[in-house]
Amino acid sequence: MKASDYFTLPASLASFAAHFPADLPPWEWLKRIGPALAAQRLDPRPPAHPPGVHLEGLVYLHPTVKLPHTATIIGPVWIGARTEIRPGAFIRGNVIVGEGCVLGNACEFKNCLLMDGVQVPHFSYVGDSVLGNGAHLGAGVVCSNLRFDQQPVVVKAPDATYETGLKKFGAIIGDRAEVGCNAVLNPGTLLGPRSVVMPTVSFGGVLPPATIAKARQTVTLLPRRD
Repeated sequence: MKASDYFTLPASLASFAAHFPADLPPWEWLKRIGPALAAQRLDPRPPAHPPGVHLEGLVYLHPTVKLPHTATIIGPVWIGARTEIRPGAFIRGNVIVGEGCVLGNACEFKNCLLMDGVQVPHFSYVGDSVLGNGAHLGAGVVCSNLRFDQQPVVVKAPDATYETGLKKFGAIIGDRAEVGCNAVLNPGTLLGPRSVVMPTVSFGGVLPPATIAKARQTVTLLPRRD
């Protein structure tokens, strides 16, 4: 199981490429977000921002980032061009965001990597997760990142069981995957490219590419779109 099975690091994040090899298991990327940001040597001076936006620590915002009147951004954080941050967003450390993303109203982000075109518009939690290009989370989606028993997260795939060694591990969401409103992704969830989790579903495990997860974790193959 490789990161390249789920997404391709976009050109906008090329300066981070050495830290995110495509042949690693995708959850290994979570361990590399902090070191990748540390290697950027971010400017300690805070970028220009509205008075209601609280900046703390090392924060890079591309000049085209759209800022709201209220938000909290705690570094280290790197946010790419044409990304929109909406009111009440809470971005709290070790966050890398590509181009053209939406970090939405009252959403929280920590230790995560968002590639180009990711949309998380409303009331979601994204922790210890990687979201591929064009991934979309409906309102209220939660990437749960801690087991009830607080044991290390295990990925149970159809072909094998993988010990990740991670106590905190949310979701790996492939390119152009969709998650419906108020769905919950249990710790260690992997969604293949173009897969869909229907609204209000609680899903855990590995969802193959181009399939739909419905209630009780049934899956349906999606038609190809070439």
